[in-house]
Amino acid sequence: MPMIDVYAAADLFPVGTDRELGEQLTLAILRAEGVATPAPFHLNNTAAYIHRMEPSAVQTAATASARTVRVQIVTPPGALTREGQKQLVKEVTEIVTQVSGDPSQASRTWVILTEAAEGGWGLLGTAFGREEFAALAAKARAAQ
Repeated sequence: MPMIDVYAAADLFPVGTDRELGEQLTLAILRAEGVATPAPFHLNNTAAYIHRMEPSAVQTAATASARTVRVQIVTPPGALTREGQKQLVKEVTEIVTQVSGDPSQASRTWVILTEAAEGGWGLLGTAFGREEFAALAAKARAAQ
């Protein structure tokens, strides 16, 4: 199950939009992974963490209060194809831009895709790799 971290100045997204942002990003990653109909297991375990930081904590060489957003998505090994990566970066950028209400936000939104190492993903007390994820996916499909 993917994990999503959004880092942004506390005032970049309107108050009350964290749920919208988290839900949209979660569904975008599931689509990019090819999960057309997410089961409760997917929906309950794909998490988005919204890190609202003091505006002065987000800086560039040009300004002490940058409007840059960093979205880091960690996926299990092999979860995204190259097309899935492209789709995800596009959708994440569109979501961040839409929720921020600033059409120029796309040029300041960085999406970092990180693939966990084989066996470097833990859930249910198990270090998951391709074999364990395949078994978990087969179990989820059988339950549907």
